[in-house]
Amino acid sequence: AVREVMLGLRGLGFKLSIDDFGTGYSSLAYLKTFPVSCFKIDKSFVDSLGMQAASSSVAPHIIDMARDLGLKVIAEGIESATQADTLQQLGAQVGQGFLFSRPLDASAFHAFVRRHG
Repeated sequence: AVREVMLGLRGLGFKLSIDDFGTGYSSLAYLKTFPVSCFKIDKSFVDSLGMQAASSSVAPHIIDMARDLGLKVIAEGIESATQADTLQQLGAQVGQGFLFSRPLDASAFHAFVRRHG
C-alpha cells in the first residue's frame, strides 16, 4: 500500500527520499521496493568523515551507490567547511546543517532563501 501511495506522489511530481540512509529502519531492500529519488546521509556518517573510525568510509560508499543508481544525495549535519568540501568533492549535491543555518521557522526560512538564493 505504501508503494502505491509513493508511486502516486511521484506521478504528481514529488521527489521522495530515504532519510538517514544506512541507519535504523532504512534498508537496501527499499531500493527495489520504493520509487525514491534521493538518499539523505545520516549525520553520524558525516561526523566520521576523515576520522579513524570504522564508519568513516560509509558516506563515500553511499554517494558512489547513489551515483550508480542515478539518485541525488543530501548530506545531513554538516558543521564544518571541511565536511562540506569533502562531501562536495565526493559528489554529494546538497548539504544541510549548522554550517549553513540553524533550524528556521517558515517565515525565517523564506527570508533566508531570499537573502541567499
